[in-house]
Amino acid sequence: MPESKFSSELKTELKKPKMYVVIMHNDDYTTMRFVVEVLIQIFNKSSIEASELMMKIHTKGNAVIGIYTYDIAVTKKLLADKMAKQREFPLKITIDEE
Repeated sequence: MPESKFSSELKTELKKPKMYVVIMHNDDYTTMRFVVEVLIQIFNKSSIEASELMMKIHTKGNAVIGIYTYDIAVTKKLLADKMAKQREFPLKITIDEE
C-alpha cells in the first residue's frame, strides 16, 4: 500500500509528563506510628524507609515522600487524607510541581 503524502508529515512526539513532589508535614498530634503506617500502606515504602522518613519529618518539619505524575500524586494524597480523617489525625500533605 503506498504511503500517503500526509503520513510523512505526521510527527508523533511523546512528552514526559510533569512530575509532582508529595510532601508530608510535621504536626504535634499525628502519631509517629500512624505516619509510618501511611508511608507503608499508601506510599509503598519499606518499614525501614518509612521509619527514616518519619524521623526526617519529625526533626526537619517536612520531607518529600514521593515524586509522581499529577494524577497519582493527588490520588495518594486523597487516600492519606481519608485515612487520617478516619483516625482523627490532622495529617498535612501537600503537592508541588517538581
